[in-house]
Amino acid sequence: MKAPLIAQTFADIVPADKVAKISGLDYMLAILYGEFPAPPISQTMNYRLIDVNSGRVVFRGSPNFSTLNPMGTVHGGWYGTLLDSAMACAVSTKVEIGFFSSTLEFKINIIHPIPLGMEVDVIGETDHVGRSTGVATGHIVGVDNQKIYATGSTTCIIMKVAETLGHQDIN
Repeated sequence: MKAPLIAQTFADIVPADKVAKISGLDYMLAILYGEFPAPPISQTMNYRLIDVNSGRVVFRGSPNFSTLNPMGTVHGGWYGTLLDSAMACAVSTKVEIGFFSSTLEFKINIIHPIPLGMEVDVIGETDHVGRSTGVATGHIVGVDNQKIYATGSTTCIIMKVAETLGHQDIN
């Protein structure tokens, strides 16, 4: 396994023509094994991909100081971003060659506050993946205590990869 790589510029993002030639599962496995870079959001939010199977992905991360809200607790957006990533990536693992998925909507329920610096696993699992949509659920669980801190659900759209789905540097 190669060392994890995180995209730093648009040039690091895998081009659409390459994405169009592999399944969503192969794409996620390529990120897990360091063959493709992880998205920059994973560095921003301090999480990494640790497991991939068909219909299931697991990220591991911990909130840091930059994730705090004005009250000094972990911002709900951190929970939402990690759950969105896990659930949408779980759907991606079921997408066939030539297609990709993207979040249409998601909902989260924060059950308990996560202490700053605590390691959690964020697990996404598919409930249904069809021709045009995928549905998944997720939960955030403490690595050491196995306590559930948040749950979520999502609906993703499944679309054909277009050669024009390029990535352009806006700077």
